[in-house]
Amino acid sequence: MSQSIVDDLRLVVADTYALIAQTHLCHWNVRGPSFFSLHAAFESQYNELFLAVDELAERIRAKGGLAPGGLSKLADMAGIKELPEDSSAIEMVEHLSNANQKLLADLKAARDRAGEIGDSETEDLMIARIQVHEKTVWMLKSFLE
Repeated sequence: MSQSIVDDLRLVVADTYALIAQTHLCHWNVRGPSFFSLHAAFESQYNELFLAVDELAERIRAKGGLAPGGLSKLADMAGIKELPEDSSAIEMVEHLSNANQKLLADLKAARDRAGEIGDSETEDLMIARIQVHEKTVWMLKSFLE
């Protein structure tokens, strides 16, 4: 087992769980003229993230590590600031864009480490996740234009 790649994957799981929670918060509390489109977009995003986090955690287990758990532990590991419940739709989109960008940075670090140690399977998984989050950031930033 390469502990460094397991540590990288554990951070990606924590980031993903934090992003699920923040996206769900936005889904529940979004208001205003963009309610319908954002409510649906946020639901699509958190559902996709929920499926992805299971695959990520299973990769950790396949590498011989233990997947992290517990809401406070995951939040501490991720370090993604929480958004106030009464945030505006614009603040929500900005926040989720920033959170996705933080996750992207951690995914890219895990991809690079996986490449360095010859772990093609983890590298491939990270590349797939990077593509999802790059598209999400593009869509969120496009909303803000």
